[in-house]
Amino acid sequence: MRDDPIVIALVGRASAGEQAAWDEIVERFAPLVWSICRRFRLSEADAHDVAQNVWLRLVEYLPSLREPAALPGWLATTTRRECLRVQRISWQQEKQLGQPEIDLPADEESTQVDRWVIAHERDSALRRAFADLGQRCRQLLAMLMRDPPEPYAKISSDLGIPVGSIGPSRARCLQQLRGSPFVAALAEGTTGRGERRDRRVVGR
Repeated sequence: MRDDPIVIALVGRASAGEQAAWDEIVERFAPLVWSICRRFRLSEADAHDVAQNVWLRLVEYLPSLREPAALPGWLATTTRRECLRVQRISWQQEKQLGQPEIDLPADEESTQVDRWVIAHERDSALRRAFADLGQRCRQLLAMLMRDPPEPYAKISSDLGIPVGSIGPSRARCLQQLRGSPFVAALAEGTTGRGERRDRRVVGR
């Protein structure tokens, strides 16, 4: 549940108007933008238009970005929406010219991008919910979620709580985590590997 310090630093510097930081963000995430354009089978000209619009939108959006580490997910979502917009315009133009509408099969790689974005947004919500917990709950859950989990004897010694209280305390902390408005949003639209992982963290 740690944000990427490199991305956080880049966003902070770019928000402060540092041109070098903007250039590094574009260089760092341009491959992500272009890979999504390729998965949508856009022409080179359309892909250039999509990329340009994505970076222009980022200039407008970056100052209001609450979670700097969420930048990759925002870029992927925005790029996908721009690709869909360009495809829609292209299909409308073809329809007006009397050309048959093209029914493209589902693209497995695009589906993977969707899953990546969903997992990223879910992880971001979990980080925010975890940060809202009290310090004792954060310490307890962090020790229990290590791989492997810390022994109860060590948890008892480090946190100063009886071994018999660890289980009930853990249950109360998880209940608080599940009750967070950030986690409540995870009930909708979760799929695939990320869903199983969240159940392991939040539901046990």
